[in-house]
Amino acid sequence: MASGKVGFIGLGKMGRPMTQQLLKAGFEVTVHNRSRGAVDELVSEGAKPAGSPREVAGASDFVLTCLPTPAAVEEVYLEENGVGAGGRSGQLWIDHSTVSPATNAACAEAANARGAAFLDAPVSGGPGGAQAGTLTIMVGGDADAFAKAGPVFEAMGKNIKHCGGPGTGTIVKLVNQLLVGIHTVAAVEGFVMGVKAGADPQVMLDLLGTSFGSSAMLNRHVPLMLERKFDPATPVNLVLKDLGLISAFGQELGVRMLLTAASLELFKEARQLGFGDQDMSAMVQPAERIAGVTVTRPEA
Repeated sequence: MASGKVGFIGLGKMGRPMTQQLLKAGFEVTVHNRSRGAVDELVSEGAKPAGSPREVAGASDFVLTCLPTPAAVEEVYLEENGVGAGGRSGQLWIDHSTVSPATNAACAEAANARGAAFLDAPVSGGPGGAQAGTLTIMVGGDADAFAKAGPVFEAMGKNIKHCGGPGTGTIVKLVNQLLVGIHTVAAVEGFVMGVKAGADPQVMLDLLGTSFGSSAMLNRHVPLMLERKFDPATPVNLVLKDLGLISAFGQELGVRMLLTAASLELFKEARQLGFGDQDMSAMVQPAERIAGVTVTRPEA
């Protein structure tokens, strides 16, 4: 069995498969989630249940979280019955959520007050990468704490990088999400324009997917557009939340964020039109409505 007791809080589309990878690696894992179904599933696979974040902290050497919003992170770490209330000296707290550096700083302060260490360690790779144990993990914080967490990270990811001091993992992840948003709307606009002009979208994908104009988002989204598969692996609302964090962070730094601002408005439009819970590839649908075309394979 792997060394160290691990707690995991937040068993959604990312947290559940990440926990399964930890169990597969032989860690003893205690889990908590706001809804009980995910807890019961993981208990059936060998995890131990906990009734609160505080209880998870009391049972664990490593406390991991993967939560949807900054407010959820602050609640789990900082509020009554949270990780901070059950934390102890020598523990390592690791947050895999996409939040702001300011949220990271608040969690790190709470950890230090308990004699624990904190790492911001957001991930990329989506639910597929979590299920395969191949996530990219971007880690900010103390180098010794990063080394200590190595076996835990290696159970869940393949491209694991210590980015620097506290908050740097989150900074790298925010840059990633900025590119996700911009490249998504760029792929949408390009393919809607091409289809409107009469080009075959499959031919465009075959050529552009290996050209200078390619991107991971283009190669991810266009096949889903062609098949009209908009099940929410990564929902519009989740990317919209991230773009809001990025916009605010850029303003705080005094950085010009024109493309981020445009992408943010387009994601807001998609939410207002009812696509917020669909996959981010559904961003094509508002643009299709305006252009009067559909990015799909031509009928034979």
